[in-house]
Amino acid sequence: MSKTSSRKFAAYPRLCPLGIGKDISAADLLDQAFLAYNGGRLREAARLLTDKMLPADGYVGLSLTGALTPAGLGKSCLIPLMKAGFVDWIISTGANLYHDLHYGLDMALYAGSPFLDDVVLHRDGVIRIYDIVFDYNVLLDTDAFVREVIAGPEFQRAMGTDEFHYLLGKYVHERGVKLGLKDSSVLAAAYECGIPIFTSSPGDSSIGMNVAAMAMRDSRLIFDVNRDVNQTAAIVYEAKSTGHKSSVFILGGGSPKNFMLQTEPQIQEVLGIAEKGHDYFLQCTDARPDTGGLSGATPAEAVSWGKVDPNSLPDCVVAYVDSTISLPLLTAYCLSRTAPRKLKRLFDRREVTYQKLRDKYLKVGTVTKIKTSRKLAKRASGAALKKGS
Repeated sequence: MSKTSSRKFAAYPRLCPLGIGKDISAADLLDQAFLAYNGGRLREAARLLTDKMLPADGYVGLSLTGALTPAGLGKSCLIPLMKAGFVDWIISTGANLYHDLHYGLDMALYAGSPFLDDVVLHRDGVIRIYDIVFDYNVLLDTDAFVREVIAGPEFQRAMGTDEFHYLLGKYVHERGVKLGLKDSSVLAAAYECGIPIFTSSPGDSSIGMNVAAMAMRDSRLIFDVNRDVNQTAAIVYEAKSTGHKSSVFILGGGSPKNFMLQTEPQIQEVLGIAEKGHDYFLQCTDARPDTGGLSGATPAEAVSWGKVDPNSLPDCVVAYVDSTISLPLLTAYCLSRTAPRKLKRLFDRREVTYQKLRDKYLKVGTVTKIKTSRKLAKRASGAALKKGS
C-alpha cells in the first residue's frame, strides 16, 4: 500500500478476518468475526461495556423489555451479570418479573413452536409465548404465590417498586432455598445482591393485576410512583456527584427505556440541578428510528433532551439485534474480558441517596426563589421609576 493510501485510511483499522475454528470462544468470535454491519455494532457494544461502562466503578443501569425471562435469559444472562457486579440497578417491565417467578418457584416451561394451533392450545389449557409453552396452572399458581406474599403485614403500606421487588425477592429467595434451587430467579438474585429493580408501569403486568385484586380485599399496598421517579434520579445523581460515570444498557425500548433516560431531565429540567446527561448509551433493539417511536429513538435524539451527555455521543452504540441474540453474546464477552466488580448494593443506601437529591433540590429551589424575587423586585422598581418620570 502506498504512503498516500495509508494516510487516507489511517483512522480505519484494516479488515483482517480470521477463519473460525471449532474451539473459538464467544468473546473471541465477537472480536474476530463480527466486523461489519450489525455484527460490527455488536462488537462495538461489547467493547463499550468492557472498556468504558464497567471500568472505574461506573454505575450501570439496565432496562428490560420483551419477554426475556420466560425464554430463560434471566438464568442464563441476567443473574450472572448481576452477581458479577456488572449491573447496578434495573428497570423492567412487570411481565419480565412475573415470568421470572415461574423459574424462582421451579415451575416448568417448555420449548414449543410458533406454528402451533392456538385454538387447540386454549382448549388444552396451554399458554404460548411465541415458541415457549406452559400449563395454564403455572399462571394460577404464580398468582396464588404473589397474593399470599403481599398479604403479609410488611406490604400493607405505600412503597416504591424497588422496595416492593426487594421484599418479594426475599420470599422468592426463601422458597428457592427450600426447593434446593440456585440462581434461578432475577428477583431473588436482586435481593441477594442489593440491586434495586423498578417497574415503570406497575399496573401493566400480572403482578400489578394481583396487587389490584388484593386492594378489593382492603389491602393497603399501593405503589408510590413519585418515589420511583425521584429514587431513580437519585441513583444517577449519586453516580455523577461522586465522580463516577452513569451508563444505560437498554434491551429493547418502551417505557423502561424512557424511565431510565428521564432521570437526567428530572435532575436538570425539573429539579433545576446542573447536569450533563448520561455518559454512555448502549441499546440493542429491533425498532426503526424513522417511525418516531421511543424504542427506536437514537442517542443523538436523546442528547436534545439532555438525557445523554453530548460530549459522549461518539461512544454511544445502537446494535439492531434481537436481545435474545445480543444478550448471551454480550454476557459471555463481559464475563471473559472483565473481572467481577464489588457489588454496590444500591438498595441498601436508597434512603441516603434519596435524601441527598432532596437536599440538593431544596437548596437549589431556595436559591432560585431568591434570584427570582430579586429580579421581580428590580423589575417593579424600574417600572415605578419609569411611571414617576
